[in-house]
Amino acid sequence: MSSRSAFRPLGGISAVVALLAVGAVGCSDISDAVDSAQDGAKKVARQRSVFSLDIGDCYNPNGKAEGEAVAVEIVPCEEAHEAQVVGEFSIDEVKTYPGDDGVSAIADKRCPVEAGKFAPDTWALPKGVAVFYYTPTKESWATGDRAVSCTYTKESGTVTGSLKPGSLKPEQTTFLNGSNAVYDALWANQPEKETVEDDLPGYKAQAKAVAAALDAHLKGLKDVKGTEVAKLRAQLGKTAGQWQKAANAADADAFYIAYDSAFTGIDPNKTVAARKELGLATTVPADEAEVWAS
Repeated sequence: MSSRSAFRPLGGISAVVALLAVGAVGCSDISDAVDSAQDGAKKVARQRSVFSLDIGDCYNPNGKAEGEAVAVEIVPCEEAHEAQVVGEFSIDEVKTYPGDDGVSAIADKRCPVEAGKFAPDTWALPKGVAVFYYTPTKESWATGDRAVSCTYTKESGTVTGSLKPGSLKPEQTTFLNGSNAVYDALWANQPEKETVEDDLPGYKAQAKAVAAALDAHLKGLKDVKGTEVAKLRAQLGKTAGQWQKAANAADADAFYIAYDSAFTGIDPNKTVAARKELGLATTVPADEAEVWAS
């Protein structure tokens, strides 16, 4: 997790001071030192406080992606970079600092939704890109900081270009909004207990949320043309019924019976043909493929 810091932003110390250490060396060494100093000066000039990040900004963290941050290096998106700001929101639902875990829990829930608005088709993202965020610390909260900046960050290496897609067709947007809402409902309502026996109400609440999201998705798909889309809609209609059965289960055994086919029914692999028909990305992200393969 990346956290906002209450500390003052970095100053604009000129990197040209590196030249003072050159001394009596050859022309090649001097040239290398000048190039290094120029690169350092550019990096310093591009520094911006994490408190002033805007949606769409492409940047490089100063150090590791996780931990407290004061400033980052803002770069043109056409240049190689490690991260891009894809959403932001203010924590207004609590009055007192909820603790590091509490802040993280809020960001874990809301940042994927904000990221989905910025880049709706997560399947089209470069491999290794994940949601990170900058959040208030206890110290910055005391100064009035409530802002969370959500980012897509390459966990290793860099990306080139903005992650924001070009304009989508109405049917693509309808499909992605509905599909994303289904998986958001699944993961955002994950019960804390590992077994249904330990938290049947929690698992039933999750099933109810997924069933509702599927119903909304099915309504949206009514207006989307295509043979494969029609097949997917029919299959998801049956799946929605299983999620509803799980939501109404009288006991753990009844829940398990419904849940098995309900969970299998939203396997992302079953959406590939419809995605292809709609001109969307068709490679299931590795982390999602792993979940349904297990």
